Amino acid sequence: MTAKPPTPGAAKRVQAPGGHPARVEIRDLRVAYAGRDVVAGVRLLARDGEIVGLVGPNGSGKSSVLRCVYRHLRPSGGTVLLDGTELAALSTAESARRVAALPQERGGGGELSVRDVVAMGRLPHQRAFAAENTADRAAVEDALARTSLTALAGRRFDALSGGERQRVLLARAFAQRARVLVLDEPTNHLDLRHQTELLALLRAERRTTLICLHDLNAAAALCDRLHVLHQGAVVASGIPREVLTPGLLAEVFGIRAVVVDHPLTGGPLIAMDHTAAPAHRERGRDGADRGAPA
Repeated sequence: MTAKPPTPGAAKRVQAPGGHPARVEIRDLRVAYAGRDVVAGVRLLARDGEIVGLVGPNGSGKSSVLRCVYRHLRPSGGTVLLDGTELAALSTAESARRVAALPQERGGGGELSVRDVVAMGRLPHQRAFAAENTADRAAVEDALARTSLTALAGRRFDALSGGERQRVLLARAFAQRARVLVLDEPTNHLDLRHQTELLALLRAERRTTLICLHDLNAAAALCDRLHVLHQGAVVASGIPREVLTPGLLAEVFGIRAVVVDHPLTGGPLIAMDHTAAPAHRERGRDGADRGAPA
């Protein structure tokens, strides 16, 4: 009988390259577009060194929450705190030293080399027009090595495949040596091998991490805790095994599924019925039906 591994939260925590891990707290966050709340009073906490996942259907507000954390979006209400300090009170440079992001809107590197793109992660630590120093070079080389990009360091960024570019942008975030990582669908464009390597790397880093993933099985394997968003609100929070239930998967995602023990790891594994048509039922925040089942 194969012994089950410890829960993700029981994993040994190591000091992040940018200093001790940080605590991120979101209180009553609201984001409105055209007078409509797309994020409605979200509250969540990422403790020191925790990997916290945001999951939910498209349009549930996950990316909007993350954009507020890396200050790409100004919330309509509520606060984001880092170790008890409001991020809005920090300068842009100080925020960038503390929070590194890999957003869905991927910044282009144009004709720059892979190494030059990764080195952009050091800009928040440098004075204007300052030359790269020893610490910068060490951080860049370490980030390249961690993401298996050392051999591609001299290649042009725009000549790479989509998956290779994704790894370069992740390396740029690592080179930033921030205490908090904010990752929005980081496995996009990656093949299975590199998806697995990326998730293993994030587990080994043990930095305070907020991550949005559509792959629920990847989220269950990686994250210490999950927050399920639906129509802009958090509808469930907790460890993956407690949160990802057949009832929640049916109600929020409209899928028929069971949750079993993974035969290799012992963790939760979602087995979906791909032959069943999804239920196109949507409930408003008042509980009223917004459609009929398919």
